[in-house]
Amino acid sequence: MIHLIIAGALIAALYVVLVETLFKKSKCKGTADMTGKTAIITGGNTGIGKATALDLAGRGVRVILACRNQKKAEAAINDIKKATGSNDILFMELDLGSFKSVRTFAENFLKSESKLDLLINNAGLVADGRTEDGFGIEFGVNHLGHFLLTCLLLDRLKESPAARVVTLSSMAHSWGKIDFDSLVATKDLGSGRYSWQFFQAYCNSKLCNVLFTHELAKRLKGTNVTCYSVHPGVVKTELSRHVSLWQKVFIEPVARLLFLDPKTGAQTTLHCAIQEGIEHLSGRYFSCCAVEEVSAKAKDDAVAKKLWEVSERLSGLS
Repeated sequence: MIHLIIAGALIAALYVVLVETLFKKSKCKGTADMTGKTAIITGGNTGIGKATALDLAGRGVRVILACRNQKKAEAAINDIKKATGSNDILFMELDLGSFKSVRTFAENFLKSESKLDLLINNAGLVADGRTEDGFGIEFGVNHLGHFLLTCLLLDRLKESPAARVVTLSSMAHSWGKIDFDSLVATKDLGSGRYSWQFFQAYCNSKLCNVLFTHELAKRLKGTNVTCYSVHPGVVKTELSRHVSLWQKVFIEPVARLLFLDPKTGAQTTLHCAIQEGIEHLSGRYFSCCAVEEVSAKAKDDAVAKKLWEVSERLSGLS
């Protein structure tokens, strides 16, 4: 009996530790007036993106859901309209795995919308495969598509009195690495049919997100645009929808018990989009609605600059 009591106590203690660390909750406390601002949210039809869209719409923001699946986007729009009463939310098609789609989206947006105050690079995936342009899908969607999108919209962002770019990364960036020789040779930062291989590729893409934000902030100095990278927490979303069935069987019980819900997962994104007084922290990495230090490799000036230049070439910007 004593062994069961000890085991139960240890499990309870572990649960408390996990809830207060890896699965810690936070709350955006920003109260800035957002009425009349315009935001683009990639992957805004589900998960963290949808929760972010719902909150911003409720604050009077014109929200554009930039995503592939129109049916899911329309369902999300209906949900958000019912919850907020806002009619200022719309869908624009965007496939981050296609440079043609990214360019078409940017062209259509710039023609139809006169302003842009928030660009939230939210979409992401864990999967194996290739994009339309032949890049590893995680590198291509999680980093390169967002890189191109941001660059194409920068001039419009600069026209705003105070614009922000928020890019969702992950604590997984800590395990990432960038092999430029392999990237140039294979158009990928890691691949393979085993889960650990494409999870490593995911980590690499999330490191790209942090380095991209680091370099973007340098290039935006002297403008009215600031940028931030975000770890949303360990959130129960559709991020891993492409993993195998047996992995879902393993992940699902843990997710139900511990993972954050999308509304909670959206809080740090919202903090970086709304909170006043963080402009001097442009380029930094946030977790639990607070700035957090990153390792040396995630703020390496030379690597960040090289990643930017390589991304320009790969996306056809140079």
